Amino acid sequence: MSRPLLRPRPGPVPVALATLLAALPAAAQTAADPTLERVVVTATRSSKAIEKIPGALTVITAQEIETQTLIAEDLSAVLSVLAPSYAPSRQKLTSFGESMRGRTALLLFDGVPQSNPLRNGAREGYFADPSLIERIEVISGASAAQGLGATGGIINFISRTPREPGTRQRVELKYGTQGHSGDALWKAGYTLEHKSDFDALLHIGTTLRGVGVDGHGSRLGLEAVQGDTQDSRAGDIFLKLGRDFGPQRLQLSVNKFRLEGEGDWKPVPGNRLTGVLTGATPGTPPGHPPRNDVRTVSLDWSHSDLAGGQARAQVYKQDFSALYGASAATTFQDVRIAPQGQLIDQSEVVADKAGVKLSWVRPDLFVTGLELTTGLDWLKDTSQQRLALTGRSWVPPLKFTSTAPFAQLEYEVGPVTIRGGARRESANLKVDSYQTLAFYKNTAVQGGERSFSQWVKSLGAVWRLGGGWSTFVSYNEGFGVPDVGLVLRAVSTANQSVDKLISLEPVVTDNREIGLAWRGRLGSFSASAYDSRSDLGSQIRVDAATGVGSVLRVPVHVKGLEFSGEFKPLPDWTLSASYARTRGKTAAQPDAPLDVDLGARSQGPDKLVLAAAWQFAAKGSVRLQATRLASRDINVGRVVGTSRLEEHFKGYTLADLAATYGTAWGDFGVGIENLFDRQYVGYYAQANPAGTNDDHFAGRGRTLTVSWRRSF
Repeated sequence: MSRPLLRPRPGPVPVALATLLAALPAAAQTAADPTLERVVVTATRSSKAIEKIPGALTVITAQEIETQTLIAEDLSAVLSVLAPSYAPSRQKLTSFGESMRGRTALLLFDGVPQSNPLRNGAREGYFADPSLIERIEVISGASAAQGLGATGGIINFISRTPREPGTRQRVELKYGTQGHSGDALWKAGYTLEHKSDFDALLHIGTTLRGVGVDGHGSRLGLEAVQGDTQDSRAGDIFLKLGRDFGPQRLQLSVNKFRLEGEGDWKPVPGNRLTGVLTGATPGTPPGHPPRNDVRTVSLDWSHSDLAGGQARAQVYKQDFSALYGASAATTFQDVRIAPQGQLIDQSEVVADKAGVKLSWVRPDLFVTGLELTTGLDWLKDTSQQRLALTGRSWVPPLKFTSTAPFAQLEYEVGPVTIRGGARRESANLKVDSYQTLAFYKNTAVQGGERSFSQWVKSLGAVWRLGGGWSTFVSYNEGFGVPDVGLVLRAVSTANQSVDKLISLEPVVTDNREIGLAWRGRLGSFSASAYDSRSDLGSQIRVDAATGVGSVLRVPVHVKGLEFSGEFKPLPDWTLSASYARTRGKTAAQPDAPLDVDLGARSQGPDKLVLAAAWQFAAKGSVRLQATRLASRDINVGRVVGTSRLEEHFKGYTLADLAATYGTAWGDFGVGIENLFDRQYVGYYAQANPAGTNDDHFAGRGRTLTVSWRRSF
């Protein structure tokens, strides 16, 4: 299932843990127990058995992904159930509030970064068809292993690869409904796999989504501006070609994904004061429907025996475009174009990345058990935000480049693995002169450059105690940059220059963690506690009157506990549980005390997931799961400047059911989301202190999904 998680500064938890470890009779064993399942992961830049990684790690398998996407065709929903530290899914195209451990996770697709930290539009979660994903590797907590943006962790979505010789095809059909007109989900996919002296995978998929209803049968609200998956169509074309040349392998992959609204429904405002929920009705909204358009290309080369080590190189290019819904937002108005309040426009975030990742792993360097991993990363990212209908620039092109050499040493002696490393990140941001929108007084801003160089370090150890037990302790640093686009687009004071306006000082987060795990014939469990600190964090505060956000550089301190485990009382039964508790604090202003609780934009509520799975036949299984989100009331009465910080969340429990059965005519599946048709308002929709009548969204009511898949 998943692996341990733990990380604090010295305190009662580590002391109690040390006492427990001292009492374990198996601690005297000197070799890893064979009952420990050796799951290989790649998110640490080299293939490693899971029990040798000093950190909190979850590997979500293809079978688990297929089961969860029977319930909801949404990768964020998969993560919110199976990754303990991931916040609740928004059930929208936008991912604001979907954090990890009170911070931001770096999203990767086959190692290619999908996140856009320079102008974070919170739309990076939709970049590929879930049917493409073979497994998901989640590293919880700060990490610099994959570069910029992993202050809360790394989520690497890994695509399918042909495993068996020959040619195989797979056809998939899926239909979901709530029993109301216009609410259906239709999905069709075709996959071709071939493996001989070369391997190839081709996937073509399409998905159509209607507009659903809540537990009371009322239409769900549409997120008209930030983006919604309802009333949308999506298409994906993916091609992967690979060939081995002796010890070398060359692989090319291309993915083209597009999700866009149909424009057949428009939102109906709710009323937060009276409890009326945001809804939807047939109609045509203004402008073009929101969309995500993503193209990812990567060329990978590896050599299994280069100078006694394993070498890998990846060259990639990613083009990302997110179009938001049209509105007559206050910030869009310009009386030179249209009368005040009548100008409708829509923004678009465009981010183009190109990069190179090089690594070389040399085992048994000088002495047996000593391994060196070294390499170099280079990234070029050009991000901007423009207004699509009038052609105006809202955020000028942000030209960012970074170069980062790194090295890591690992020493394994008996049951102990010790690992330490360092990475030197050197980055530069260049912005040409530009003019802000009329809302910001058409201010002329002089261009300029900012740069930084930063060391980020890691140190950890794993002790395999025997009898299936292991424990780890780790210190990891991760780094990100503030949302500089949010700062630059709002300049309203004359005679400003870019190099004076923005602080490109990175958000360096250090994560201390301690963990304990056990894996054996009857199941497994992992637990961890962590302490995550950044002296110069980045918090977004939203003006209560205008809804405009700004970036504040203040410290952030997060502590938490996580647990996950499974128990097999009988060979065909599996009981599982996971729990995550996060407590984050920040400051109202720089140099102020840390007395402000992290809000819904950064931190999820306490979360408990319970599940029971029954393998009732060789090709048949059923899973019942329940997710409990705990109530949360924070920052009562707190107002900082023009931003309200008070949040209230009334918790809820949701149950889901999924079943699959294989036959000679194909594999059939049934999923029921929100089994008991619970009426609820989503976590972020409830708690967001900047919420309006346009985003008071209920969650989905009971939804039935059936699927058929045939391989031949």
